[in-house]
Amino acid sequence: MADGGDGAGAAPAKPSEVARWWDEKLDFHTAFLQLLAKRVPDIYSDEMNSLPEKEEEITQMTIFCPLEWYLFGEDPDVCLEKLRQSSIPQLCGKVFKGGETTYSCRECAIDPTCVLCMDCFQNSIHKNHRYKMHTSTGGGFCDCGDTEAWKTGPFCTNHEPGASGSEEKNLECQLNEELIAQAKKIFPSVIKYIVDMTVWEEEKELPPELMTREKTDKYYCVLFNDEHHSYDHVIYSLQRTLGCELGEAHLYTTAIDKEGRKAVKKGPYVVCQEAKEDIKKHSNNVSQGPLNVKVLHADIMAHQKFALRLGSWLNKLMSYSSDFRQIFCQICLKQETDSEKPCLISRLMLWDAKLYKGARKILHELIFSSFFMEMEYKKLFAMEFVKHYKALQREYINDDHEKQISVTALSVQMFTVPTLARHLIEEQNVIKVIIETLLEELPKCLDRNGKLNFQGYSQELLGRVSAIIYDLRYILISKPVVWTDKLREQFLEGFRSFLKILTCMQGMEEIKRQIGQHIEVDPDWEAAIAIQMQLKNILFMFQEWCACDEELLVTAYKECYAAVMRCSSSNYSWDKTVIHLCGHTLESKRFKVSTDPVSIHLPLSRMLAGLHIQLSKTGVISRLQEFFISEAFQVQMLIEYPLRCLALVAQVAAEMWRRNGLSLISQMFYYQDVKCREEMYDKDIILLQIGAAYMDSNSFLLLVLQRYELLDSFKKIVPTKDQDLNKQCNTLIEEMLQVLIYIVGERYVPGLSHVTKDDVTMREIVHLLCIEPMAHSAIAKSLPKDENNETGMEKVINKVATFKKPGVSGHGVYELKEECLKEYNLFFYHYTKTQHSKAEHMEKKRRAQENKDEALPPPPPPEFSAAFRNVVKVLNCDIMMHILRTVLQRALELESHLWTEAMIQMVLHLLALGLLEEKQQLEKVPEEEVTFDFYHKASRIGSSALNAMNILMILEKLKGIQQLESQKDMINWVLQMFETVKCLREKSCLPTVAAAASGLESTKSNEMQRIQDKEKAERKRKAEAARLHRQKIMAQMSALQKNFIETHKLLYENTQEVQGRDPMEEESSPPVIDYTRIALGPKRGPAITEKEILTCILCQEEQEVRLECAAMVLSACVQKSTVLTQYRGKMLELSGDKIDPLFMNPDLSCGTHTGSCGHVMHASCWQKYFEAIQLNSRQRHHVEQVFDLENGEYLCPLCKSLCNTVIPIIPLETQKINSEDALVVAQLLSLSKWMEIVMARISGYNKKNAEETQPIAPSLLDKEMEDSSSDFHSILSFGVQPLVKYSNSIKEMVVLFASAIYRIGLKVAPNETDPRIPVMTWSTCAFTIQCLENLLEDEDKPLFGSLQNRQHSGLKALVQFAAAQRITSPQNLIQRHLVRLLGVLLPSLKVENTPSLLDVDLFHVLVEAVLSFPSLYWEETVDLQPSCISSACNHLYLFHLITMAHITQIILTTTTEHLSVWIQNDSEEAQAAESFCKEVCRITSGCYSQTVPGWYLWDCIKKGITSYLRCAALFFHYLLGVPPPEELSIVSEESQFKALCSYLSLPTNLFLLFQDYWDTVEPLLQRWCADPSIFSFLKEKSTAVSYPRKRNKLIELPDDYSCLLNQCSQFRCPRSSDDETKHPALCLFCGALLCSQNTCCQEVVNGEELGACTSHAIHCGAGVCIFLKIRDCKVVLIGGKTRGSFYPAPYLDEYGETDPNLVRGNPLHLCHERYRKLHLLWQQHCIIEEIARSQETNQIFFGFNWHLL
Repeated sequence: MADGGDGAGAAPAKPSEVARWWDEKLDFHTAFLQLLAKRVPDIYSDEMNSLPEKEEEITQMTIFCPLEWYLFGEDPDVCLEKLRQSSIPQLCGKVFKGGETTYSCRECAIDPTCVLCMDCFQNSIHKNHRYKMHTSTGGGFCDCGDTEAWKTGPFCTNHEPGASGSEEKNLECQLNEELIAQAKKIFPSVIKYIVDMTVWEEEKELPPELMTREKTDKYYCVLFNDEHHSYDHVIYSLQRTLGCELGEAHLYTTAIDKEGRKAVKKGPYVVCQEAKEDIKKHSNNVSQGPLNVKVLHADIMAHQKFALRLGSWLNKLMSYSSDFRQIFCQICLKQETDSEKPCLISRLMLWDAKLYKGARKILHELIFSSFFMEMEYKKLFAMEFVKHYKALQREYINDDHEKQISVTALSVQMFTVPTLARHLIEEQNVIKVIIETLLEELPKCLDRNGKLNFQGYSQELLGRVSAIIYDLRYILISKPVVWTDKLREQFLEGFRSFLKILTCMQGMEEIKRQIGQHIEVDPDWEAAIAIQMQLKNILFMFQEWCACDEELLVTAYKECYAAVMRCSSSNYSWDKTVIHLCGHTLESKRFKVSTDPVSIHLPLSRMLAGLHIQLSKTGVISRLQEFFISEAFQVQMLIEYPLRCLALVAQVAAEMWRRNGLSLISQMFYYQDVKCREEMYDKDIILLQIGAAYMDSNSFLLLVLQRYELLDSFKKIVPTKDQDLNKQCNTLIEEMLQVLIYIVGERYVPGLSHVTKDDVTMREIVHLLCIEPMAHSAIAKSLPKDENNETGMEKVINKVATFKKPGVSGHGVYELKEECLKEYNLFFYHYTKTQHSKAEHMEKKRRAQENKDEALPPPPPPEFSAAFRNVVKVLNCDIMMHILRTVLQRALELESHLWTEAMIQMVLHLLALGLLEEKQQLEKVPEEEVTFDFYHKASRIGSSALNAMNILMILEKLKGIQQLESQKDMINWVLQMFETVKCLREKSCLPTVAAAASGLESTKSNEMQRIQDKEKAERKRKAEAARLHRQKIMAQMSALQKNFIETHKLLYENTQEVQGRDPMEEESSPPVIDYTRIALGPKRGPAITEKEILTCILCQEEQEVRLECAAMVLSACVQKSTVLTQYRGKMLELSGDKIDPLFMNPDLSCGTHTGSCGHVMHASCWQKYFEAIQLNSRQRHHVEQVFDLENGEYLCPLCKSLCNTVIPIIPLETQKINSEDALVVAQLLSLSKWMEIVMARISGYNKKNAEETQPIAPSLLDKEMEDSSSDFHSILSFGVQPLVKYSNSIKEMVVLFASAIYRIGLKVAPNETDPRIPVMTWSTCAFTIQCLENLLEDEDKPLFGSLQNRQHSGLKALVQFAAAQRITSPQNLIQRHLVRLLGVLLPSLKVENTPSLLDVDLFHVLVEAVLSFPSLYWEETVDLQPSCISSACNHLYLFHLITMAHITQIILTTTTEHLSVWIQNDSEEAQAAESFCKEVCRITSGCYSQTVPGWYLWDCIKKGITSYLRCAALFFHYLLGVPPPEELSIVSEESQFKALCSYLSLPTNLFLLFQDYWDTVEPLLQRWCADPSIFSFLKEKSTAVSYPRKRNKLIELPDDYSCLLNQCSQFRCPRSSDDETKHPALCLFCGALLCSQNTCCQEVVNGEELGACTSHAIHCGAGVCIFLKIRDCKVVLIGGKTRGSFYPAPYLDEYGETDPNLVRGNPLHLCHERYRKLHLLWQQHCIIEEIARSQETNQIFFGFNWHLL
């Protein structure tokens, strides 16, 4: 301010001079601010209409260049270039944007948060490892170069130490002392300015040092972004307030969403204040609260904007040198003296939540590029972060912005670094800090009992609180290797805090059974379950941390036990009851799950279970033995709550809680679901196993019976007639027996028995695959994930399963290996009821196929570890025997309402477990040492009653019960097991006793063997009988089928034709020309026609197709197509108003394709159906339809294909040629004579029309006809016949279909009088044939016999329709079109705008000419058409003429680029080709001068003309019905050409045509070649299509998907200057990479705003296109402006599965079969159909704005 008034002190203009001026100043800070105060408001003077390029240029010149000069003391560009070359940092430090692809190595990463950017990954060793790809949510950081993040390969080749040169070179380029001094002088002022302006709160005033001029009354009304208001809310508010257009409001809203704020009004303070109030008022009306609006002075806006730009400049500068970064960090961390204010970086962090998006982004980037690039300062920053952690999280929770743009998101970058995490725990007890932050937030959710209750709690708020839980997970992600006393002490303190949270959760959200009335409102349950899910891995990690150190584990266990007891005691009622059964008693709390409140949330108890397992696993449990046997260890209280949970599960299964609504069912689902079960259900089972191990077995079972409320059921049978109560009781018994099986049988937990984690995973996989073969992803989804998000399945799956690769659709599956089937356990505790039934069914089915018995005994379980050895005593205690005996006894007494088969199955399973346990013990140790006496207990008689029986006796009797037939094999297995155990028991007896018993034993065993053999033989006999029965049925069906075919021979003739003959038979027969199989000319063969009787799919009535009958129609879909285009980039006409469709360009850039699904309806039925759909649509106008009714769309009633019209089915005319007459006509009618007659006829029409209307051939001069001997009627003398009469119904349908083709093909409004209608019908016929020919060639199928039924019937109907259409149009119109067509071939008829030979597709000309030619036979007085003989000659000469023109086309466009080897070939064809070329050369006066051999030309002509001949063969076959030669039903290039020539009446040497007709053709050839456009092409001034045309394919895709991602990462939107991540979409038609779903690339087409993909599809695929969304790994099918669907990408992982959105992240490779399927979808014109099907099944896609894609 002091220098401001002195003119001499003003800053100069040049950068170097400004630098010197600063040098002269004593106080740089003041001088720097003085410059900014002067320049910044001028540079950023107009925020409303800013010009970013101009602002940047001036800023660079006036501020940054002087700063850099002052810093370096010389030209900054030179210095920066030196620094750039010398210092490549070892840390990459790339900050990820949202949507960017990241990579993580599953083999080398320390944890899943360690990721690499694209460049580093591509240049690292991890590219060849098992890696994962993911899409970043933004704000992450590339860990390349961080040695703590990777086990191996921490550096890519770019960041490897010494990668930028030798160490000496790097040392040379270290910053010198002077430069460091300058930086220390400049940086404080720059950083302080950035911080001060960023956190500036005043709206009107600047800091005094920046106020150097008079204050102006120039303000902005600034609107800030928030996450509460939608786009529409903001747009509405702006439009109402500012009165702006929708487009302008949209631009403002987009800018606000992107940058976080935007000035929307400029003017004096009063005006801006009014605007602010208006915006608040209007926004408050449409939403919950007003928008955040401020009025800021223009200078404040300018300085805040520049402060961020200065931050970017610093960011760039720090990337050049470590010294710059360190200076920056030092300044930011420096505490201001004599100030209570925190350091600069802390000020920024604490202000973060108040900043807008753009500012946050720059500041976070500054932190990334400075602190996170220097390990020492990263530690100091982390300490500052933890110091303010509570305040930062509080601010974040109260904020509404997303996590990734909050400073709290940086926690992952610090907490996951192992050494840093240890340091923060030791020095700042970060675990305690995080948990206390959580504890400070949770009181808002506590009820009066101090338990959490999330009823009515905001889901959004809960999501923010869960971010703190994630931080806890990050800090615990790496276990410490070395424990210090301080680390142990601090961790324990954090653990105690964590127990406080678990205490608040223990027993939260208790539920009570609803009796009488159903619950009115389902309580919120999602929040509590969500917290459980998030804590799952944290609970496990705490247990793992504790297990690392013995002392820690013991202390933690005792602390946790004490916490559990405190919780239990506070809720424990001392109202006790004593229960008795079988002479055993137990004193327990009086509690009933069915009446008292119960909770499934017991994380504290389950934490204790986890620690107990860790004690057992590590062997430390021996240190606590005294504690466990003391009275202090209250095991009964410990298992009370988990037992209640399991009883609740049983009662819910018994439908006792059905009045509690869906919320309880949902909680039960998650309780046992894979996402929660490890820390819920599984731990409850472990807690019961702990109870079984430390309690008396009988007391334990008494407690179980009491909690399941089944004591009375096992004391006495209470007779009741209430079926519901009986059913409930039975279900409860089943559930209890199941839990007892789990307690004694489920031992696959490391620590519970001596198994490893891999063993557990293998067992899980085995049981999943016993249900059915499964895909890799399905298995992974069904397995629990560890703290690193891994299931561990890859390590073990190949040991238990084999992979079966997928086909063209579906996915690969794993099938269980045969040897692993023995591991199947019927009562596997992770099965749902559905899975249990399915697995049992599959296993029994498999055993039946192998002729094995149906017994499914449990596999021998592993032995319990020492701490759990007493669990097995539950099996042979008195009460267990009583339970088993009671259930079996009830079955024996046939009290059907008191037992179920499932109960018996479970009892047998428990018996099997007991016997297996005893057998294992007997085999391991001598009999006298075995205390487990299950056999003796089961053999004991249960009571002293006369009819009392032991379990063995009951089992023997149960074998005879019919209701238990399915369990008979299992009963036998159990009885046999009893015998085996008995033998093992008796082995140690005296030899004499053993000898005496051996006879009896062998007798028994022999008898048992005989029974089993007999049963096996019976099963085998039944299986054989079933097989013979099936065989007999199949034979009957086959006979019936043959009989049906014999009866309906006519229907099956076509089928036999399609199947063709034996190829061996064809090869052996000599090639004989069948003259009945010629389609053209006087030798034309007879048409094979048959009576066509079709069934209407709507009314199911049959009708013969006849001309005079009511019309029958085929449902059809007409669409524009670019499938055959030779020039993909050609701009297509969007509107067809000015298009002349008569001449198709040879590049076939866009045609009209007609397809059909082949389903037939009566025309009247179809009309009623369509009207009904319209009526239904009008009544349900709010429901969006799959189809567009206004454009005539509907779904086929049968197959639901999308259709938009119908094709009338017109029968083929049966015409037979008299061969004698035909030969006479052929002799009289040569080509020259035929041309003369045609010209005479046209001339005659010309004269007749000259007076009345315009002539049909205005260019035809009378003098050309003077020498002609033919007159107007000569054409009729070669044969005419009456015109075919069609029924009115058929005519109506012809008009309707023709109108639909015209409307869709030209994109115009319907107009039945438009002269282009007939042309469009012929054109779609020709184009559809070309598409089908192209498809057959592409699929390598024969021309005839291989079309699908729907293609065959559709094409047949289309060709016959195209031939009949002319009857509904004026004949002079058809004649006019014919004359224009003939004008291409007969230049004397050439009218204005007739294209040259090179500019037309001659197959279209052929179809159009043949179909329009009968119009020349029109007479005013009588309806005539050519006779069969006349037609045959007309077709022949038209075809020959057009074929010769096409040969000329091919010759003129042939190039020598494929000529590599010269072959001497003097064949007749080669010589003819050479001589013809010479003629063309002569005619063109040397312009055409191909010096290529004749054999090459002949080869080019054969290849070039084949497609045309194939199309012509298809056309004439479906037009005339003449069967083609057999050779065209096989794939053979050589025989095909000969057969085509034979069928089409061509010589195999095509040049013979020219020789035969030379006198007639030579003048035509001269006129063809004289066209200026041909000379232009020959002189290389223009281009033309060459033949054969290229067959289009989808673009080549790389094999490795990461190559595509790499290409995508380099993509920059051509219309956007920012570096925001885009969503690139790759067009699979042309390879264009587009910026999809972004406003920057939207285009206005015909007044409608379309996204980049949709507008590209219009030009590239006529509205139909296929895109690959690279970041999402999805294919998008587009079918018009408003229609699209997603489709699986052709990229599969090694398990044969696609990965939409890269969720699994496995490496992906191109599946050529899938890509081929996608290609065929396009070639078959099924994209629209696929979209319609997809939308029909997935209604959700209606919500997607396809037009903005």
